[in-house]
Amino acid sequence: MKRALVTGAGAGIGAAIAVGLHEAGYFVGILDRDGNAANTVAAKLENAIAIKADISVPDQISTVFKDFGGLDVLINNAGIVRFGPLLEIALEDVQSVIDVNLRGSFLVAQSAAQAMQGSGGGVIVNMTSINAVHPAPEVGFYAATKAALTSLTSLMAIEWGPLGIRVNAIAPGFIDAGMSAPVFSNPEVRAKRSAGVPVRSLGTAFDVVNAVLYLVSDQARYVNGHQLVVDGGVINSVLAHLPRN
Repeated sequence: MKRALVTGAGAGIGAAIAVGLHEAGYFVGILDRDGNAANTVAAKLENAIAIKADISVPDQISTVFKDFGGLDVLINNAGIVRFGPLLEIALEDVQSVIDVNLRGSFLVAQSAAQAMQGSGGGVIVNMTSINAVHPAPEVGFYAATKAALTSLTSLMAIEWGPLGIRVNAIAPGFIDAGMSAPVFSNPEVRAKRSAGVPVRSLGTAFDVVNAVLYLVSDQARYVNGHQLVVDGGVINSVLAHLPRN
């Protein structure tokens, strides 16, 4: 049985990915800094283990990979956002976002690659965002860290491809799950956002799950260093919303 590790898997998109991989036949490590949330997800799955860890703490990452054993797939999903205008952002918020979204994600990917290197390779999927391409106002350092992770994905693919490790990224758009769910619970916001998407709807966690399942499958064996945008066409539709006159 292949083994997958999903970070930030205690709720939202991460939990949905963990369930999707389990249904695809994987033994799944459900990692979250909220141990109770990880336990709740793992308890519903036959072949899964809950792992309480904070990826912003390097020693905890080392312990996770030491204890987890072999690894075939990593879904680097954990992330945080601190909203606010750049003119007012606090340094501690900048650092906390960098520590999780960039440094933490890199250290997890590095540890995964080291584990995969000795066992014939594997697949890593980094979770980025459409904010990495077109940042929204007042998302603080979230967009910058996701853009940096996109760049790192390309470099990982170049350096680790010869080791049998494919590395890709998924950039979700307006997904009605996880950190975005509270925003879309407002009917007015939901309607406006849906209207701004070319397919006229928000995405679901399962839209992201399907992208993950493709990228980790043999059908994507020649896909490496790619960022798969799952957004219903949002980032390509700027001109469609500008007046002609």
